[in-house]
Amino acid sequence: MAKSRVIGLDIGSTSVRAVEVEFGPKGPAATKTPEVVRFGEVPLPAGAIRDGEVVEPNVVATAIKQLWRETKFRSKDVVIGVGNQRVLVRDLDLPAMPLDQIRQSLPYQVQDQIPVAVEDALLDYVPTGTSEGQHGPVVHGLLVAATKDTVESNVAAVTAAGLRPVMVDLTALALTRSLARGPWVDRTVALVDIGARITTVVIVSRGMPQFVRVLPTGGQDMTDAVSSAMGVSDTQAEQIKRQVGIGLAVPPELRPAAEAVAQVGHVLVEAVRGTLSYFAMNHPGEALDMVLLTGRAAQLSGLGQYVSSAARVGVSVALPLSTMKTGPDMPKGPELEAIQHVLSVPLGLAFGVAA
Repeated sequence: MAKSRVIGLDIGSTSVRAVEVEFGPKGPAATKTPEVVRFGEVPLPAGAIRDGEVVEPNVVATAIKQLWRETKFRSKDVVIGVGNQRVLVRDLDLPAMPLDQIRQSLPYQVQDQIPVAVEDALLDYVPTGTSEGQHGPVVHGLLVAATKDTVESNVAAVTAAGLRPVMVDLTALALTRSLARGPWVDRTVALVDIGARITTVVIVSRGMPQFVRVLPTGGQDMTDAVSSAMGVSDTQAEQIKRQVGIGLAVPPELRPAAEAVAQVGHVLVEAVRGTLSYFAMNHPGEALDMVLLTGRAAQLSGLGQYVSSAARVGVSVALPLSTMKTGPDMPKGPELEAIQHVLSVPLGLAFGVAA
């Protein structure tokens, strides 16, 4: 029987957040409009996560326990995500065969394509299409290879919090499920999730992920740069960052902050532009229709215009709740708008149980 309610848990660089979604009796695969029942977020102390990986599982577990206590989630079963620079995603074409056989054959197929020994990696395959090759049918897809310790550290933190991880999913796939919906389901779009320390770029064509890249820069790096330039606390730096944005007119006393944000923003935007250019060069028949920004930094004034100018493509802020309902326990109005940009990953993780 399909699960009616699912909780997606996103362990970010600076916070843990989770969302509970009601899918109805037929589960996520049904056509019923999903309802977001409740959402919660708890900050993490500095150093608990490094480079997108849990390094202090007990500290993270304590934060997750607090999250469950405060938000009153009713289930201990969760879908969790992984997605950092130690998770490799690349194109892989194979002779057509059932998916379970493909997965069983991966250790023998990919040893020379991944930077770690296959016994130290967890492997998966995401089919994206088929065609007729010289020697018969071919399946096109994405190879996913994650180091075992990366996954195990996340699982350890979750189990230490008393929860049961029923599935470990790739963050990029979660973004695809939550954002490549509604008006974007038949288009080619780049999903750009700007986290605190990591930015994930997923290019999706007609609902299927085609390309994934993880970039080592995020919104917190801008905040740190402002803190250093202005000699202020992290909280003050975050407020100043929001005030100065990118490319906005600022008073003289805030110019050092504006320059700090612009420098980090330039690194990030150039990395995004390079990623989109690489995809275009290797997929000449796939014209990009739109870039959708998500993550807390997606709201930074001027960032969308900067990305649009650099990449020469339209940019919009993603609205993951636009194709869903929200329950009575969810925030309303401006408060809901403020959290919408951090919902994309946990929402997509909840949808993953149907994958």
